[in-house]
Amino acid sequence: MKRSRKVLSWIVGALLVLVVVMVVVIATFDWNRLKPYLNEKVSQAIGRPFAIHGDLSVAWQREPAEGGLAALVPWPEFTARDIQIANPSWANQPQFAHLDGLRFRLSPLGLLAHRISIPSLQLVQPSIDLERNKQGQATWDFSLPQSSAPSAWALDLGAIGFDRGQITLDDAAGRIKLQLSVEPLQQAIPYDQIVMQESADARAQAGKTAGTAAGKAVANAGNNDTDSESHVASKTSYQFAWKADGTYQGVPASGSGRIGAVLALQQNSQPFPLQARLHIGDSHIALVGTLTDPTHLAALDLKLWFAGSSMAKLYPIIGVTLPDTPPYATEGRLKAELHRNGSHFSYQHFRGRVGGSDLAGDLDYTTGGARPKLSGTVKSQLLQFADLAPLIGADSNTEKQQRGDATAQPADKVLPVEPFRTDRWQAMDADVQFSAARIVHGPSLPIESLSTHLIMSNGQLQLDPLNFGLAGGSISSHIRLDGSRSPMQGTLKLNARHLKLKQLFPEFAPMQTSFGEINGDADLGVRGNSVAALLAHANGELKLLMNDGAISKTLLETAGLNVGNIIIGKLFGDKTVKINCAASDLVVTDGLFDARLFVFDTEDATINVSGTANMASEQLNLDVTPHTKGFRIFSLRSPLYVKGTFKNPDVGVQKGPLLIRGAGAVALGVFAAPAAVLLALVAPSHDTGNDNTCRIVLQQLHSSGRMMPSNKAAAGSR
Repeated sequence: MKRSRKVLSWIVGALLVLVVVMVVVIATFDWNRLKPYLNEKVSQAIGRPFAIHGDLSVAWQREPAEGGLAALVPWPEFTARDIQIANPSWANQPQFAHLDGLRFRLSPLGLLAHRISIPSLQLVQPSIDLERNKQGQATWDFSLPQSSAPSAWALDLGAIGFDRGQITLDDAAGRIKLQLSVEPLQQAIPYDQIVMQESADARAQAGKTAGTAAGKAVANAGNNDTDSESHVASKTSYQFAWKADGTYQGVPASGSGRIGAVLALQQNSQPFPLQARLHIGDSHIALVGTLTDPTHLAALDLKLWFAGSSMAKLYPIIGVTLPDTPPYATEGRLKAELHRNGSHFSYQHFRGRVGGSDLAGDLDYTTGGARPKLSGTVKSQLLQFADLAPLIGADSNTEKQQRGDATAQPADKVLPVEPFRTDRWQAMDADVQFSAARIVHGPSLPIESLSTHLIMSNGQLQLDPLNFGLAGGSISSHIRLDGSRSPMQGTLKLNARHLKLKQLFPEFAPMQTSFGEINGDADLGVRGNSVAALLAHANGELKLLMNDGAISKTLLETAGLNVGNIIIGKLFGDKTVKINCAASDLVVTDGLFDARLFVFDTEDATINVSGTANMASEQLNLDVTPHTKGFRIFSLRSPLYVKGTFKNPDVGVQKGPLLIRGAGAVALGVFAAPAAVLLALVAPSHDTGNDNTCRIVLQQLHSSGRMMPSNKAAAGSR
């Protein structure tokens, strides 16, 4: 018994001596002897040279916060100085990274379970060179060893700590060159303080960038979601400032902001604060928010501001296809769930201004499918019609230069020649509902409303439907354009119903006594990559009826119809002429609009217009022939011609004898068939429920082959 006790005491004593010896050896061991071994193993693991040139040391300390046995066992803290990681041979710079120091603590008990558990990793003054060539090779892609069997070891990294440092990015594939520096703040700044400051500063910048209207709207939008940041404020603060300068997509780029000190990779409840102001060309982006759970890239929550001269300029920055617009400014909340196999971004409750128009809504952007997809709802309470002009390239050359478009409109052309960016249509899909409660077109022509459903899929764009409320009536259209084909092809179908003349021209006093309406249909197949090209290769037909209206030189001047203004002036002088019925039936063949029927029936005369309008050359070739009804003191002039271009028309008197006064009806039998087709557009007046004058005129034209004199008696009671 005594012998066994002596043996046990000897074993225990020996173990204690061994532990003491191990502690002494470990504590006094020169860890620099391991550097060649570590350098070799790490170099093999990452596929490029790695070296610790400075001192390698280990300090031991317990971790009381761990609790249990882990709190009793000392943890080693490794410190390595002067670390270098080389770049691949093709890179411009020899070094990928240089660290003045690297510190991390390691759980010794985790090693027993084949787990490398590192609560925190501290980077000391890193200097990093990031390069990517045009072939797509990147210095941040490491050649890690491949193995079919899973590793027996697992890495558990809790957090990464930052220090001052430098980062250089030279991305030839993305055309980005940036120099970024990170410096510690003299004093940590609370998160909520930056949120409030950034809100005010971003709105002030929006006012400078997007113009007075846009800036005021965003500045007055309020800060209604600051309270939602209060749960973050007590948990984190900004401790580092960063600054960047360089170029992005060939234009000057700069940025500045603040970040936190520790990026928690495992603790989902510890947010990492982010704040940035970016200036890329004349586009300005500001953000403030947090990133949590970065290991799984699953939680990004930011307040986000955009401002610039055109939304289309955001495409190379954020990768979202947006239209050309006037200067804009928006603000909203961006939430994101980032995953390797597909991410979801949500721009929630955004509001802002585009030109003189307001916008608000919610948008979602998802990746992971065949193409990214943008979906959501956008609304406007007041939309300036002029703000839609850049969508089709109809804004002025000065405005084009302001938004950065190089396609100037030729001085002798009316139809917009700016090409559509169909290549961007194929970069993403879209399903967006847009509505405008009220649209304003200058001071004299209010368009009441607009709504559309925009669908874009694999380069094909649909506005189905595109509806306008106009002058007490409606315009319903369906537009389909296939941008995946070159040149682009598409169809346009439009129906105009019950457009009231007195509402269409509210500032023209003689029109206020009119009870007439306009109805029309258009069905066109088009081909081309701009509005001018689409109409230049259009095929189809266009029909239009107007009953019981009025026309004058003053009215046409107000409407901007210079050709009609000159014609009416030559035929009737400056008087206002009542229109019993105006009817047109145009056939369109490869951009040539040919008048099968184009007639104005007035109390004094019937006016026939024949000829063509060529959309390809923008040339007019029309004959205007008036025929007086009965004996009138008022005498019409000789027939007129309209030639020249849309931009500079030439209206003159045809050579030949004067028309015979009082000729009465004129033979128009050739128009009988088009008249029958137009009868389908005749609809009862909304004001009285009775039929309108055009039915009488067209029935006479169809049945007799003549345009019979019509007046109020012939038209019957309205």
